[in-house]
Amino acid sequence: MRIRPIQLETSNRFIPHYRSEKDDVMEFFSYRPFESLERRVLDLQSRPFQRQALTEALHKMNTDWDAPVATRRQIERLKDEESVVVIGGQQAGLLTGPLYTLNKLISIITYAKEQEQKLNIPVVPVFWIAGEDHDYDEVNHIYTNRDEKLYKHTFSQPLYLKQSISHVEIDKQEMYEWLQQAFMDIGETEHTKNVYETIDQCLKKSTTIVDFFAQLLFKLFPDEGIVLIDSGHESIRSLESDWFIQMIEKQPAISEAIYQTVQKLQQKGYEVNVDVEQHDAHLFYHDENNERILLKREAELFVGKNDEVSLTEEELIEIAKNHPNRLSNNVFTRPMMQELLFPTLAFFGGDGEISYWAVLKSAFRALDDGLQVPPVIPRLSLTYVTKRLEKLVDTRVLAMDQIVNNGIEQEKMNWLLSQSHPPIDTLFQEVNKQINDIHRPLRALAKEISADLDNEAQKNFEYIQKNITYLEQRIERKLTEKYDLQLAQFEEIARMLKPKGLLQERVWNPLPFLNEYGLDLFQKIVSNVAELSVKERHYTLYLD
Repeated sequence: MRIRPIQLETSNRFIPHYRSEKDDVMEFFSYRPFESLERRVLDLQSRPFQRQALTEALHKMNTDWDAPVATRRQIERLKDEESVVVIGGQQAGLLTGPLYTLNKLISIITYAKEQEQKLNIPVVPVFWIAGEDHDYDEVNHIYTNRDEKLYKHTFSQPLYLKQSISHVEIDKQEMYEWLQQAFMDIGETEHTKNVYETIDQCLKKSTTIVDFFAQLLFKLFPDEGIVLIDSGHESIRSLESDWFIQMIEKQPAISEAIYQTVQKLQQKGYEVNVDVEQHDAHLFYHDENNERILLKREAELFVGKNDEVSLTEEELIEIAKNHPNRLSNNVFTRPMMQELLFPTLAFFGGDGEISYWAVLKSAFRALDDGLQVPPVIPRLSLTYVTKRLEKLVDTRVLAMDQIVNNGIEQEKMNWLLSQSHPPIDTLFQEVNKQINDIHRPLRALAKEISADLDNEAQKNFEYIQKNITYLEQRIERKLTEKYDLQLAQFEEIARMLKPKGLLQERVWNPLPFLNEYGLDLFQKIVSNVAELSVKERHYTLYLD
């Protein structure tokens, strides 16, 4: 494998300023992202953690997902009072979801190994599956190639309630049909049979989408000791009871801290894509159908955002005490709960997540004066380049930096237009200029004679221009047909490396890469990216 850094272009000032550790951004965080972590280790040693109860819950979850021996050993290490974790998370997407999920996992695994060597203490890699989330439309599909086009392959099982993903049971028959169609789209290779049978085994052992997700992650990373946690699991909820009570009691201070910080960030000119109101409770309540209801504060009551429920503070505290599974966190209180559960050495996030964490420093202190936002490290961002794609890029003489940043639409059109002599656009620009020059005296004469003739002359000129444009489009269409093969190469490059105008990792699923290179692909990648710096915005990874 060969790896090359790429400088990503961005119009958002926040992330470049964060990566360069500018003071006006760093004031929103407790630690700088690339500093040594000795101070963080000392800070963690002063705080207590429910290590025994946590390891018991993790053992149960991970064993239910057929966790490998390496994972079970890592869970045991969490009983060590000196042990810490490197953590990050994502929703449970089908077939692991977009590539950025695995890129985040790779970041966590490699960084944990690196820090264990540096700090000489146990550092455990943990992946937080956001099972409490309910955005089903975000996780129920993958993209495939169908008829040489990007196709959104959606799992058609309906979801009528806003339930947490942890509680969504899979319709196995529907899923098998969905899976078979996905494999029809990717074609057959020497690895197809093994990849399909492995995924099939994971599906057979799964009840929910989270189960399916976790089982497959362990198949892709069997030797790395990654520890998985489902944030929506009942055994975790029981550990969170007291902290839910604190969040309820201190909700006004937490909500005000979040609101004020968002205002401050915006006043500094930083884009923070969050919708925050002063009276948001930043907690969800789960009703008798396990439907998730976002709460807000109205005077002395906690009410549903659409008035679905109304609870006093005392009633909500009673629920937290006796039925904590009826509560869950939103995007702002989830990091707090994670920090209370785990001795977190560092958190790995994408650009959007880092923006969210910038809002939390004062809110953490509002919950507990000694609670600090952990070091927030940008995850690795990778574009995977297959041997075929590398050859196509070379054939079309394209620059990878240009593709990743801006796509190739302009290059494709320039190439097409250059195939005629003289180039079509130049020729028609000249024709339009000459016709304008020829027609101008006629328009001037018509204007002198009468207003009616002036209008007629203008319409006549516009009619001529319209017909010339029509002819230009017809010629371009014929040229396109003539150069179908070359244009298909441009389209394939764009579809695989800059799909929908986005980074590859935001659209493509690992499936086509597993199909081409085998199930051990990401194990090999872990070995090859161990020395990569998280300071770089992006890398292209050439798969041999």
